[in-house]
Amino acid sequence: QVQLVESGGGLVQAGGSLRLACAASGRTISNYPVGWFRQAPGKEREFVATISWSGGGTYYADSVRGRFTISRDNAKNTVYLQMNSLKPEDTAVYYCAASLLARPQTRGSTYDYWGQGTQVTVSS
Repeated sequence: QVQLVESGGGLVQAGGSLRLACAASGRTISNYPVGWFRQAPGKEREFVATISWSGGGTYYADSVRGRFTISRDNAKNTVYLQMNSLKPEDTAVYYCAASLLARPQTRGSTYDYWGQGTQVTVSS
């Protein structure tokens, strides 16, 4: 079993930056792709970014490409999401998730373990 805990969320002004972390316990996630998703009030959960187990493959939603960077430190069993040039529309609860599939996935239904989420609020 894998437990995932997100941290690093908060309130930031538009144009600012935040770095989210997803720390795993109970079992290593170094063999699994990990993704970040977000859900804004009244909206469906959406894919943000994902990274392969090695870190060699990364994929981003069009809305965040060029502004967000996903990375991982398998020695620390942690995945990060660096968010720059934040916009008010980035406001959401951000979740990390680990998949037992071999390749990174963009669909939330393909992820097996989820964290509780961390709130990111971007003010205009």
